[in-house]
Amino acid sequence: MAVNRRAVLSRTITLVVTLVFAAVSASAFAREFRAADTQAEQYPTVQALRYMGRLIAERTGGRLHLEVFPSRQLGEEKETLEQTRAGAIDLNRTNVALIGSLVPAVNVLAMPFLFRSLDHLHKVLDGPIGTEILNGFEPYGFIGLTFYDSGSRSIYNRLHPVRSLDDLKGMRLRVQQSEQMSDMIRALGAVPVELAYGQVLAGLANGLIDGAENNWPSFVTTDHYKYAGYYSLTRHTVSPEVLVMSLKAWNSLSPEDQAIFREAAHRSSLYMREKWNELEERSRQQAEQAGVKIVTDIDRKPLEAAMAGIYARAESDPAIAALIERIRNVE
Repeated sequence: MAVNRRAVLSRTITLVVTLVFAAVSASAFAREFRAADTQAEQYPTVQALRYMGRLIAERTGGRLHLEVFPSRQLGEEKETLEQTRAGAIDLNRTNVALIGSLVPAVNVLAMPFLFRSLDHLHKVLDGPIGTEILNGFEPYGFIGLTFYDSGSRSIYNRLHPVRSLDDLKGMRLRVQQSEQMSDMIRALGAVPVELAYGQVLAGLANGLIDGAENNWPSFVTTDHYKYAGYYSLTRHTVSPEVLVMSLKAWNSLSPEDQAIFREAAHRSSLYMREKWNELEERSRQQAEQAGVKIVTDIDRKPLEAAMAGIYARAESDPAIAALIERIRNVE
């Protein structure tokens, strides 16, 4: 009887040790990565991040997965970028104009009137230039994973239609927290007001600002269209969004897992483009139905000419000048 008890005890101990080892092993290799996005739950970038998370979970058997935090849950973009660089946030979706203050070469993608169309932008981003730019993030504490669409940005306001430079004189326009964007608005004769994205609605409602500049989905999904009744199709920038990863988080991955992340990010970009096109059209229709005046008869040549100083400063750097020229030459 004593022998049987010892045998049972031995098997029990072996089972417990095995289970503990399995649990420790699983916890050692399983990991959750936090991804930040300031946009709302149903926005295409958030949907793309969730899609990317599903792909990663499938490829790793659930060993790695993303937890997406939309709607500024982890903070405004400027705050989350700093946290991402420090390694406190693992992935971050942001506009290139904002991250350009940390990664200077990226400012080129936010240069006003640089891209002729969305198709021109895609040819640049999907080609060697886009790859080179993504590869240039690492010295600044980020890994560039992929680009997401952001459409074209136009000026909207609550005062009057904007058709020319004269219509912009003295107008207080919200811009991203970006020196280049502030310079652009000054060059147009307006007054730039740097506000976090989440503060724009209140700024329009209480008259702190007269207007802002953004794409159709951002104009509508944030309810800005309820206070800014004039949307002028200036299309002054066709800058993308970019998905970056903390260098610290990236270095924690094996080469095989890094390849999984890159592939999932690329596939999420293609997925996002489909969602973006659908939302952009719905947003424009919603604004029109709400009575927003869409201004199309804009004299763009003086607006483009006003950017001469911005280009002169940027092109004083030979490397930036060469990059701008390469982008312009993409057919």
